[in-house]
Amino acid sequence: MNLAPISNVQIRPLLERYGLRATRQRLGLAKLLFGKGDRHITADTLAAEAHGARLFASLATVYNVLNLFAEVGLVRSFTVEGGKTVFDTNTTDHCHFYFEDSGEIQDIVGAKFADQFVPPEGYEIAKVDVVVRLQRKRDARAQ
Repeated sequence: MNLAPISNVQIRPLLERYGLRATRQRLGLAKLLFGKGDRHITADTLAAEAHGARLFASLATVYNVLNLFAEVGLVRSFTVEGGKTVFDTNTTDHCHFYFEDSGEIQDIVGAKFADQFVPPEGYEIAKVDVVVRLQRKRDARAQ
């Protein structure tokens, strides 16, 4: 799913379309998560946003909700730098740049790999996660 920002009125039907009960915490976290369009976010960042919005959800609850959203396909998750899980609201097949110096993650537009692989007999490709790690060139770091 490639999203423009979603309004409050659209959150409940979105959760229900994915078979999720619209609890107070799920609604609040979904509003924060999807209210800014496509984005890459960690549970820590979403928990901080929730706290700032006076939506008090423990970090464990935020992790549980994000993992549930990933399980049903509402978001995608992938791992970078030392096992840090990133949740992506753009669920279309796409790849990412990971900037090692800043921790920023950026979509790579137009790069698709799933069609290039032939899975073994009896299997199908569920998704392809590609993260291209970037670092500054040595001469650029010295400046």
